[in-house]
Amino acid sequence: MKEKEFSINQNGCSIRCKLYDAAGTPERVVLCAHGFGGHKNNRAAARFAEYVTAKQKGVAVLCFDWPCHGEDARKKLLLDDCEMYIRCLTDYVHLQYPGAALQVYATSFGGYLFLRYIAEHGNPFDRLALRCPAVPMYQAMTERIVTAEEAEKLKKGKDILVGFDRKVKISPDFLDSLKAADLTSLDFTPFCNDILILHGTKDEIVPIRAVEAFAEKNRIPFFPIENADHRFIDPKAMHEAIELIAEFLA
Repeated sequence: MKEKEFSINQNGCSIRCKLYDAAGTPERVVLCAHGFGGHKNNRAAARFAEYVTAKQKGVAVLCFDWPCHGEDARKKLLLDDCEMYIRCLTDYVHLQYPGAALQVYATSFGGYLFLRYIAEHGNPFDRLALRCPAVPMYQAMTERIVTAEEAEKLKKGKDILVGFDRKVKISPDFLDSLKAADLTSLDFTPFCNDILILHGTKDEIVPIRAVEAFAEKNRIPFFPIENADHRFIDPKAMHEAIELIAEFLA
Protein backbone atom coordinates (compact mmCIF):
# COMPACT_ATOMS: atom_id res chain seq x y z
CA MET A 1 0.00 0.00 0.00
CA LYS A 2 1.32 3.41 -1.01
CA GLU A 3 0.76 6.61 0.98
CA LYS A 4 0.85 10.11 -0.48
CA GLU A 5 0.18 13.47 1.17
CA PHE A 6 -0.84 16.47 -0.92
CA SER A 7 -3.22 19.45 -1.02
CA ILE A 8 -6.19 20.18 -3.23
CA ASN A 9 -6.17 23.89 -4.04
CA GLN A 10 -9.50 24.91 -5.51
CA ASN A 11 -12.15 27.61 -5.00
CA GLY A 12 -10.06 29.29 -2.32
CA CYS A 13 -9.65 26.00 -0.44
CA SER A 14 -6.43 24.23 0.44
CA ILE A 15 -7.58 20.78 1.54
CA ARG A 16 -4.85 18.70 3.18
CA CYS A 17 -5.17 15.10 1.96
CA LYS A 18 -3.62 11.69 2.43
CA LEU A 19 -4.13 9.00 -0.22
CA TYR A 20 -3.78 5.28 0.40
CA ASP A 21 -3.80 3.05 -2.66
CA ALA A 22 -2.43 -0.12 -4.17
CA ALA A 23 -0.96 -0.64 -7.62
CA GLY A 24 -2.97 0.25 -10.70
CA THR A 25 -5.78 2.67 -11.47
CA PRO A 26 -8.50 2.60 -8.79
CA GLU A 27 -12.02 1.56 -9.75
CA ARG A 28 -13.35 2.95 -6.47
CA VAL A 29 -12.25 5.92 -4.37
CA VAL A 30 -13.42 6.11 -0.75
CA LEU A 31 -13.51 9.54 0.88
CA CYS A 32 -12.60 8.85 4.51
CA ALA A 33 -13.85 11.59 6.86
CA HIS A 34 -12.83 11.98 10.52
CA GLY A 35 -14.95 13.39 13.32
CA PHE A 36 -14.97 16.66 15.26
CA GLY A 37 -11.53 17.60 16.55
CA GLY A 38 -9.87 14.77 14.61
CA HIS A 39 -7.50 14.69 11.64
CA LYS A 40 -6.72 12.73 8.47
CA ASN A 41 -3.78 10.84 10.02
CA ASN A 42 -5.87 9.03 12.62
CA ARG A 43 -5.21 5.37 13.28
CA ALA A 44 -8.78 4.27 12.52
CA ALA A 45 -8.54 5.61 8.96
CA ALA A 46 -5.14 3.94 8.47
CA ARG A 47 -6.48 0.59 9.70
CA PHE A 48 -9.42 0.81 7.31
CA ALA A 49 -7.15 1.72 4.40
CA GLU A 50 -4.73 -1.10 5.19
CA TYR A 51 -7.57 -3.62 5.34
CA VAL A 52 -9.52 -2.58 2.27
CA THR A 53 -6.52 -2.12 -0.05
CA ALA A 54 -5.20 -5.54 0.98
CA LYS A 55 -8.51 -7.41 0.70
CA GLN A 56 -10.07 -5.73 -2.33
CA LYS A 57 -8.68 -4.78 -5.72
CA GLY A 58 -8.93 -1.38 -7.34
CA VAL A 59 -9.63 0.65 -4.19
CA ALA A 60 -8.07 3.93 -3.08
CA VAL A 61 -8.81 5.67 0.22
CA LEU A 62 -8.63 9.46 0.31
CA CYS A 63 -8.44 10.96 3.81
CA PHE A 64 -8.59 14.69 4.41
CA ASP A 65 -8.71 17.34 7.13
CA TRP A 66 -11.98 19.20 7.65
CA PRO A 67 -11.73 23.00 7.92
CA CYS A 68 -9.90 24.01 11.14
CA HIS A 69 -8.84 20.40 11.77
CA GLY A 70 -5.47 18.69 11.53
CA GLU A 71 -3.14 20.71 9.31
CA ASP A 72 -5.90 22.86 7.82
CA ALA A 73 -5.19 26.58 7.85
CA ARG A 74 -8.69 27.97 8.43
CA LYS A 75 -9.27 29.64 11.78
CA LYS A 76 -13.01 29.40 12.48
CA LEU A 77 -15.27 26.43 11.75
CA LEU A 78 -18.24 27.07 9.42
CA LEU A 79 -20.67 24.52 8.00
CA ASP A 80 -20.57 26.24 4.61
CA ASP A 81 -16.80 25.70 4.43
CA CYS A 82 -17.27 22.01 5.20
CA GLU A 83 -19.80 21.79 2.38
CA MET A 84 -17.35 23.47 0.01
CA TYR A 85 -14.68 20.93 0.95
CA ILE A 86 -17.01 18.04 0.05
CA ARG A 87 -17.77 19.68 -3.30
CA CYS A 88 -14.06 20.22 -4.04
CA LEU A 89 -13.17 16.65 -3.07
CA THR A 90 -15.94 15.28 -5.25
CA ASP A 91 -14.79 17.36 -8.23
CA TYR A 92 -11.17 16.32 -7.66
CA VAL A 93 -11.94 12.59 -7.66
CA HIS A 94 -14.10 12.82 -10.80
CA LEU A 95 -11.35 14.74 -12.58
CA GLN A 96 -8.43 12.66 -11.33
CA TYR A 97 -10.09 9.24 -11.63
CA PRO A 98 -12.70 9.46 -14.41
CA GLY A 99 -15.10 6.55 -14.29
CA ALA A 100 -14.20 5.52 -10.74
CA ALA A 101 -17.04 5.02 -8.24
CA LEU A 102 -17.00 7.59 -5.46
CA GLN A 103 -17.81 6.30 -1.98
CA VAL A 104 -17.77 7.59 1.60
CA TYR A 105 -16.67 6.25 4.96
CA ALA A 106 -17.38 8.94 7.54
CA THR A 107 -17.27 9.04 11.33
CA SER A 108 -19.27 11.13 13.82
CA PHE A 109 -19.21 14.82 12.75
CA GLY A 110 -18.02 13.67 9.33
CA GLY A 111 -21.13 11.51 9.01
CA TYR A 112 -23.31 14.46 9.97
CA LEU A 113 -21.69 16.64 7.30
CA PHE A 114 -22.12 14.11 4.50
CA LEU A 115 -25.75 13.49 5.45
CA ARG A 116 -26.35 17.23 5.46
CA TYR A 117 -24.70 17.48 2.03
CA ILE A 118 -26.83 14.83 0.33
CA ALA A 119 -29.98 16.24 1.94
CA GLU A 120 -29.28 19.63 0.35
CA HIS A 121 -27.69 18.61 -2.96
CA GLY A 122 -28.75 15.04 -3.70
CA ASN A 123 -26.44 12.03 -3.51
CA PRO A 124 -23.41 12.01 -5.84
CA PHE A 125 -21.89 9.03 -3.98
CA ASP A 126 -22.15 5.37 -4.88
CA ARG A 127 -22.42 4.34 -1.21
CA LEU A 128 -21.96 5.91 2.23
CA ALA A 129 -20.85 3.95 5.30
CA LEU A 130 -21.29 5.95 8.51
CA ARG A 131 -19.75 4.97 11.85
CA CYS A 132 -21.45 6.56 14.88
CA PRO A 133 -22.73 9.50 12.79
CA ALA A 134 -23.53 12.55 14.91
CA VAL A 135 -27.08 12.85 13.61
CA PRO A 136 -28.07 14.95 16.68
CA MET A 137 -24.92 17.07 16.27
CA TYR A 138 -26.31 20.11 18.07
CA GLN A 139 -27.18 18.02 21.13
CA ALA A 140 -23.84 16.21 21.06
CA MET A 141 -22.01 19.52 20.93
CA THR A 142 -24.00 21.28 23.65
CA GLU A 143 -24.50 18.32 25.99
CA ARG A 144 -21.38 16.16 25.56
CA ILE A 145 -18.55 18.25 24.08
CA VAL A 146 -18.90 21.88 25.24
CA THR A 147 -18.36 22.35 28.98
CA ALA A 148 -20.62 24.48 31.18
CA GLU A 149 -17.94 27.18 31.38
CA GLU A 150 -17.54 27.19 27.59
CA ALA A 151 -21.32 27.33 27.14
CA GLU A 152 -21.44 30.48 29.27
CA LYS A 153 -18.87 32.14 27.02
CA LEU A 154 -20.93 31.26 23.94
CA LYS A 155 -24.04 32.74 25.56
CA LYS A 156 -22.10 35.98 25.93
CA GLY A 157 -21.32 35.98 22.21
CA LYS A 158 -17.70 34.87 22.58
CA ASP A 159 -15.84 32.30 20.45
CA ILE A 160 -14.40 29.25 22.20
CA LEU A 161 -11.77 26.60 21.49
CA VAL A 162 -13.09 23.07 21.86
CA GLY A 163 -12.24 19.59 20.62
CA PHE A 164 -10.01 16.57 21.02
CA ASP A 165 -6.82 16.07 18.96
CA ARG A 166 -6.83 19.73 17.93
CA LYS A 167 -8.85 22.51 19.52
CA VAL A 168 -11.30 24.04 17.05
CA LYS A 169 -12.61 27.60 17.24
CA ILE A 170 -16.40 27.78 17.15
CA SER A 171 -18.77 30.69 17.54
CA PRO A 172 -22.36 31.10 18.72
CA ASP A 173 -23.29 31.34 15.02
CA PHE A 174 -21.82 27.89 14.43
CA LEU A 175 -24.05 26.40 17.12
CA ASP A 176 -27.02 28.22 15.62
CA SER A 177 -26.23 26.71 12.21
CA LEU A 178 -26.08 23.22 13.76
CA LYS A 179 -29.43 23.76 15.41
CA ALA A 180 -30.96 24.95 12.14
CA ALA A 181 -29.54 22.00 10.17
CA ASP A 182 -31.60 19.41 12.05
CA LEU A 183 -31.17 16.10 10.21
CA THR A 184 -33.87 14.34 12.21
CA SER A 185 -36.56 16.46 10.53
CA LEU A 186 -35.42 15.54 6.99
CA ASP A 187 -36.36 12.63 4.76
CA PHE A 188 -33.47 10.36 3.77
CA THR A 189 -35.57 7.45 2.49
CA PRO A 190 -34.64 8.22 -1.16
CA PHE A 191 -31.04 7.40 -0.22
CA CYS A 192 -31.65 4.51 2.18
CA ASN A 193 -30.29 1.78 -0.11
CA ASP A 194 -26.99 3.66 -0.45
CA ILE A 195 -26.30 4.15 3.27
CA LEU A 196 -25.10 1.90 6.09
CA ILE A 197 -24.91 3.00 9.73
CA LEU A 198 -22.83 1.32 12.46
CA HIS A 199 -22.97 2.49 16.07
CA GLY A 200 -21.36 1.43 19.32
CA THR A 201 -23.73 0.34 22.09
CA LYS A 202 -21.59 2.23 24.63
CA ASP A 203 -21.15 5.45 22.68
CA GLU A 204 -20.64 8.20 25.26
CA ILE A 205 -20.84 11.16 22.82
CA VAL A 206 -23.68 10.34 20.39
CA PRO A 207 -26.51 8.34 22.01
CA ILE A 208 -27.18 5.14 20.09
CA ARG A 209 -30.96 5.37 20.56
CA ALA A 210 -31.17 8.68 18.69
CA VAL A 211 -29.23 7.33 15.73
CA GLU A 212 -31.10 4.02 15.70
CA ALA A 213 -34.41 5.92 15.62
CA PHE A 214 -33.11 8.04 12.73
CA ALA A 215 -32.09 4.91 10.81
CA GLU A 216 -35.41 3.20 11.45
CA LYS A 217 -37.40 6.26 10.35
CA ASN A 218 -35.42 6.47 7.10
CA ARG A 219 -35.22 2.69 6.49
CA ILE A 220 -31.41 2.77 6.63
CA PRO A 221 -29.66 -0.50 7.58
CA PHE A 222 -28.37 -0.18 11.15
CA PHE A 223 -25.83 -2.39 12.92
CA PRO A 224 -25.14 -1.98 16.65
CA ILE A 225 -21.59 -2.96 17.62
CA GLU A 226 -21.59 -4.43 21.11
CA ASN A 227 -19.50 -2.68 23.78
CA ALA A 228 -18.00 -0.17 21.33
CA ASP A 229 -17.53 3.40 22.56
CA HIS A 230 -17.57 6.50 20.35
CA ARG A 231 -14.00 6.07 19.14
CA PHE A 232 -14.19 2.26 18.86
CA ILE A 233 -11.10 1.90 21.02
CA ASP A 234 -11.63 -1.87 21.40
CA PRO A 235 -9.64 -3.44 18.50
CA LYS A 236 -12.19 -6.26 18.12
CA ALA A 237 -15.05 -3.79 17.75
CA MET A 238 -13.06 -1.75 15.24
CA HIS A 239 -12.20 -4.85 13.22
CA GLU A 240 -15.86 -5.86 13.13
CA ALA A 241 -16.83 -2.40 11.93
CA ILE A 242 -14.14 -2.36 9.24
CA GLU A 243 -15.23 -5.75 7.92
CA LEU A 244 -18.89 -4.68 7.69
CA ILE A 245 -18.01 -1.37 6.06
CA ALA A 246 -15.62 -2.90 3.53
CA GLU A 247 -18.21 -5.53 2.57
CA PHE A 248 -20.93 -2.90 2.15
CA LEU A 249 -18.76 -0.62 0.00
CA ALA A 250 -17.70 -3.56 -2.18
